[in-house]
Amino acid sequence: MENPGFQTSKDDPPQYEETSFCTNGFGNGERRAIRSSVVSAFGHDTLDRVPNPDFYRNAASISGHRAVRPSLHELHDVFQKNGGLNLPSPVEDSEGVDSSTLGDVESVTPLEEKDTGGVVKFGWIKGVLVRCMLNIWGVMLFIRLSWVFGQAGIGLGIVVVLLSMVVTSVTCLSMSAICTNGVVRGGGAYYLISRSLGPEFGGSIGLIFAFANAVAVAMYVVGFAETVVELLKDSNALIVDPTNDIRIIGCITVVLLMGITVAGMEWEAKAQVALLVILLVAIANVFVGTVIPSTQDKRSKGFFNYHESIAKENFIPDFRDGETFFSVFAIFFPAATGILAGANISGDLRDPQGALPKGTLLAIFITGVTYLGIALVVSVTVVRDATGNRNDTIQAGASCNFSSACDFGYDFSICQTTKCNYGLMNNFQVMTLVSGFGPLITAGTFSATLSSALASLVSAPKVFQALCKDNIYKALKFFAKGHGKNNEPIRGYVLTFIIAVAFILIAQLNTIAPIISNFFLASYALINYSCFHASYAKSPGWRPAYKYYNMWLSLFGAVLCCAVMFVINWWAALLTYGIEFFLYIYVTVKKPDVNWGSSTQAVTFINAVNNALILSGVDDHIKNFRPKCLVLTGSPRSRPALLDLSHSFTKNYGLCLTCEVFVGSRDKNLQDMIEGDVQNQLWLNKQKHKAFYTPIASDTLRDGAQALMQASGLGRMKPNTVMLGFKRDWRTSKPQDVQNYVGILHDTFDFELGTVIMRVSQGMDISHILKAEEEMERMILEQQALEMEENDFQPGPRGFFNRAKKTPKKEPTSKVSLGVPQASDLAKLNQRLVEASGQFKQQQGKGNIDVWWLFDDGGLTLLLPHILTTRKKWRECRLRIFIAGQPERIQQDKEEMQLLLKKFRIKCEDIKVISDLNIRPSAENWKLFEDMIEPFRLHEGSKDSSQTEALRKEQPWKITDAELDAFEQKTMLQVRLNELLQESSRAAKLIVVSLPIARKGSVSDHLYMAWLEALTKNLPPTLLIRGNHKSVLTIYS
Repeated sequence: MENPGFQTSKDDPPQYEETSFCTNGFGNGERRAIRSSVVSAFGHDTLDRVPNPDFYRNAASISGHRAVRPSLHELHDVFQKNGGLNLPSPVEDSEGVDSSTLGDVESVTPLEEKDTGGVVKFGWIKGVLVRCMLNIWGVMLFIRLSWVFGQAGIGLGIVVVLLSMVVTSVTCLSMSAICTNGVVRGGGAYYLISRSLGPEFGGSIGLIFAFANAVAVAMYVVGFAETVVELLKDSNALIVDPTNDIRIIGCITVVLLMGITVAGMEWEAKAQVALLVILLVAIANVFVGTVIPSTQDKRSKGFFNYHESIAKENFIPDFRDGETFFSVFAIFFPAATGILAGANISGDLRDPQGALPKGTLLAIFITGVTYLGIALVVSVTVVRDATGNRNDTIQAGASCNFSSACDFGYDFSICQTTKCNYGLMNNFQVMTLVSGFGPLITAGTFSATLSSALASLVSAPKVFQALCKDNIYKALKFFAKGHGKNNEPIRGYVLTFIIAVAFILIAQLNTIAPIISNFFLASYALINYSCFHASYAKSPGWRPAYKYYNMWLSLFGAVLCCAVMFVINWWAALLTYGIEFFLYIYVTVKKPDVNWGSSTQAVTFINAVNNALILSGVDDHIKNFRPKCLVLTGSPRSRPALLDLSHSFTKNYGLCLTCEVFVGSRDKNLQDMIEGDVQNQLWLNKQKHKAFYTPIASDTLRDGAQALMQASGLGRMKPNTVMLGFKRDWRTSKPQDVQNYVGILHDTFDFELGTVIMRVSQGMDISHILKAEEEMERMILEQQALEMEENDFQPGPRGFFNRAKKTPKKEPTSKVSLGVPQASDLAKLNQRLVEASGQFKQQQGKGNIDVWWLFDDGGLTLLLPHILTTRKKWRECRLRIFIAGQPERIQQDKEEMQLLLKKFRIKCEDIKVISDLNIRPSAENWKLFEDMIEPFRLHEGSKDSSQTEALRKEQPWKITDAELDAFEQKTMLQVRLNELLQESSRAAKLIVVSLPIARKGSVSDHLYMAWLEALTKNLPPTLLIRGNHKSVLTIYS
């Protein structure tokens, strides 16, 4: 239909309406309004679309509908005015799949979950800053920080805090670069690592990171419970005993925290804000308390307000009880963890890209300054040792030089011989002593522990849900489902609750705590390494908006994290790496069907290109010869026997290209080629064949094969051997088809490639059986669809649920009976064909591979069967070598071959010298050969010259009498060889024979095919091999 908006002329482009492209994708005939910029910018109707963010969304995007741009074919193909183009809707429906996503199906959200109305999204302050500060400010702030500075001194204590901040800051810079390189979804550290390094690293660290967060809930709750139990002790109000009280209070606490979490993220965020207020008041209380003049009681416990002498004394380290710098650092470092608290709920942030860098870096700075500030004010106001006895004052006339407390009238020298209970080194409640109001510190301790527990209780299920959604561990798919407007992982909450309660019941987490810290550090190390790896790969897709990072700084951060892991606890670090390695191997073996465009893929590509370039600069050497096979299988599924045997030659040894020539016009076959390219490569990968699928369109089979021989491969990774099946139907094929087939063999010789022809007596092509199976499967699916449609409208007592009833699906098998109805004889033939086509997939068992090495072709005829014997399926087979010789030299020829094989380091079962090759074949077999070629003979001897010339012009492919006479000896040799093969190798598992060569222009195509037919008929699977007459074996080291 012509567009009335434009005048037609012969120079104008085709006129059309954008009917199919402008529908809304739901089949209701509505038109989408064309963007005005399209028409105004170009001045005419066009299918081209201006750049639009909707074209770049992932499948099932939750932030907007993904649009589908016109394909190149739709713009380039000849336009059909009467609706010839089937154009897609610009808005993808729920079942649409676009190859442009390259398998990126991350966070695919069901349609019912896409309604974002009422979803709670947090900004950078409440979602990241507050959450990270609360998680970093742990119980360490109030009960261990003073002890750390007492042991390490002010100088090394500052180093401990700054070193921890360096680790977390570098990690945060790396995280900022990763999370600003595209849209960040839920999953936190797991999401960042998996999308950068791939599912192997992401899947392994995601599981242990989620588990560490779950156990961290128990650790923080137990810390809270221990504080409560201490208060109960002071009040003499224990419920049972200290250990059981920890269990009781811990379980009650985690139940309450669980209730807050399940109530929703909004309630959890409000609780976090309330806890933050309490914590800030407690921190301020410490600073205020240091300027309040100390009382006599506080002075007896070591608190003297600000004094230079105390600062000087506490500046130098005083390690006691076997502590060292590294042991003190190991105790303090867990206080610096928690920087991923915001990233772990990345799916609940309004703008993760902007919020995570800003909120996390600011949280690290604020908490670091807080740790240093509190540590310093405490270290310059409290001495290391104090007795708490008000009477320990300096007596008149007595000397005192034990500590700076002497300057203020107190003598704590008794602490040299007796364990004291107060001071930086002895009292974990120094913060309470220093503070202006002691109970506020207790409240702050409660706030720090409960806020950290609450953050971990939220983080663990969120990370675990993201991991389960990606279906890397199929057994965990159950936990992927979310509930409510925020897609809350209720099942994950329950699992986290169970894990937390289990560890709370232990009530002693001193052993497991280092493992948790190591799990967090392993995550930090991989985040840093992810940033380094992505930068090193130099992928064009690595374009982080956050520019303040450096790849070498990220690598330094990764190494530093690993070092800190061993400093904290070497055996816990080894255990962490062991678990991660096991999970990495598991995911690698399972090979999840995901593709996230990881930097690992980018580096693999770079390494492949670099290695190919390195290879191209080095000449091939005989010792490094590998079979690189170009296998003319057609579709890889259609000739499994040919594919399996070629794969046995090349697996872990060389290169295998399975090639298919689409005969006919390119336009006609283009769509089949494009679809087949992806499908067949996926099939090869699924079947674990290490091979590449290469399709090509050509006017003839020979032209296509010729193009493949010339253009396939890259650098030194070009095919050196062509492998194809024997043309069994050459006697009934068109002369042109036979000419094309033989022409391929001539081309392999011209290009100096090795040639392998495989013949299986039952045949190899099962494409007609596969088509029958596909047709039957289609019929079954149609039948099921009809039955389901009928069931939809059948009234029944179950109502709506009646629709859920499934019809059992009949699984297709490889049996021919599945196909269309066939005659019994044909079915039996096809059954034998299917069995024969799969024979090389099976263990071959004991037997022989007979190698008839008649002509020296450089050694390929010997090397390929030797490679087979190294394979697991052929391991029990032994080589038997047959060579041609003269009757008077049989023993000598055998010894010479034994010596040659010994130099080649190739073992064989036996060597046989055939001395009667030149004997004329039996009359019966010769008669059979003559009958076989009779339809293809010209018989010019019985015709006059004019008739002969006319026949030669009309049928130039026929065999002439002169040709038969010229090659009579060679023809007899093929018939005689078959007799010897029948006699000596009939029971072999595989026969390998030197391929006879037909000189171009001298031997007709049909005579050459007759030679091959006569040579290989009625035999076990047979390979005809001819190398390129360049050595592939060497006797030298």
